[in-house]
Amino acid sequence: LCFLIYLRTFIYPFFTRGRPFPLQLLFFGTLFCIYNGFLQGYYLIYCAEYPNDWCTDIRFTSGLLLFLLGMGINIHSDLLLRQLRKPGEVTYKIPQGGLFTYVSGANYFGEIVEWFGFAIATWSLPAFAFAFFTLCCIGPRAYHHHRFYLKTFMDYPKSRKALIPFVF
Repeated sequence: LCFLIYLRTFIYPFFTRGRPFPLQLLFFGTLFCIYNGFLQGYYLIYCAEYPNDWCTDIRFTSGLLLFLLGMGINIHSDLLLRQLRKPGEVTYKIPQGGLFTYVSGANYFGEIVEWFGFAIATWSLPAFAFAFFTLCCIGPRAYHHHRFYLKTFMDYPKSRKALIPFVF
């Protein structure tokens, strides 16, 4: 969890190409990640009680698998997005490959799957709250990106959905 927060907060902004990344967003993203990391960590260390065989529980194993799947989708999709532009280029291009074949917000889908996997694996209210917040926050962003792509690119794939493959 700490690695992902560190990666998303401090490393990812420096790998984006195109327009500069606003420092205000970096600051508020850092603040949010510190608060969320504290909330999740505090709950897991001081509040949660798991039986000794929790690592073999279906909730933990299925949640861990979902988390890893979502993380893989998220990292791969971010990599594809970073490769769209050459250094200094600011024009928009259609993302291709990976889950972008099916949805406009493949990176958002991966992040949502990732955090719901974490919530299932930890079986904790703060983790479910964060997963739900993630869905409510970046789900609409995927929808708006999808609408933008449809309006901007005449050759944008009409079968591609906004966030959930084959559904929405």
